[in-house]
Amino acid sequence: MNRSLQVIRDIYKPYRYTIKGKVSILETTSGTIVVKESERDLQEVYRYLNSRNFTLFPKLIDDSRVGIHVFPFIVDTKIPSEQKAQDMMDIIASLHLKTTYYKTVSQDTYQEIYEMVESNIVYLQQYYEGWFDLYFQEVYHAPSHYFFMRNVSKILASLSFAKQELDDWFSIVRDSEKQRVCFIHNNLSLDHYLKGEDQDYFISWDQSKIDSPVLDLLGFYQKEYFDLDFQSLFTRYQEKFPWNEGEKKLFFVLISLPKKVTFTDSEFENCRMLRECLDYLYKTESLVRPYYAIEQKQE
Repeated sequence: MNRSLQVIRDIYKPYRYTIKGKVSILETTSGTIVVKESERDLQEVYRYLNSRNFTLFPKLIDDSRVGIHVFPFIVDTKIPSEQKAQDMMDIIASLHLKTTYYKTVSQDTYQEIYEMVESNIVYLQQYYEGWFDLYFQEVYHAPSHYFFMRNVSKILASLSFAKQELDDWFSIVRDSEKQRVCFIHNNLSLDHYLKGEDQDYFISWDQSKIDSPVLDLLGFYQKEYFDLDFQSLFTRYQEKFPWNEGEKKLFFVLISLPKKVTFTDSEFENCRMLRECLDYLYKTESLVRPYYAIEQKQE
């Protein structure tokens, strides 16, 4: 056990001790606290957020020991996930709006992003085409092989779409000398958004940084895409913090990349992963398609 964590336990003398994920919940006679191991200087993060008039984070009770943060325990009000996600979009839009600014970048910045995403597209295309060539030679297909062959065109089509949109994105930004950035949470999920008794809170700021707002919604989408209506959530966010054409197009490119299905010896597991990959692509298509339909009408 971390020595500092043992010291915290000795100080607060909990009568009940619960480990939940990466945190420890200590129930003491003076109240319940949350202890989390982290090397991040959260006081620096909080000072910056305060300076931008954003205060929806839990106050630190104790951070005097290296690698340990102590917070008050916040009881999360139980509300429907869709409603909670809508409220969360409002607050994330507010965070991005209050901390946004434009920084000067070289042309290499966008070139590097382009080459990194393009490399990922090429890799996935070669990966799935390799499995197609291998399974095409089989006389009798295993269930997962048959499932793959019936649906590989959907996977390759999503990669083709991503490559075309990536080229369009690069044509928009290649000559730009500015990039919009803001303070991003960088670990968004419904579990990290708590509706307390007096106010709302975002927790788990360890990965937060200054970067493109696209990354916040990308990570959130990849975690929660299956259970939430992202079309309404994305629209709600855009109403409060509209993205420019380049940001929106890059987001659509990144979410359109299919997951890599690592085939195993288990037919059940292979079919499950393929189904999950296809579900992701169809959900993404339903989110992206309306925006391109609007563009076509405008043209």
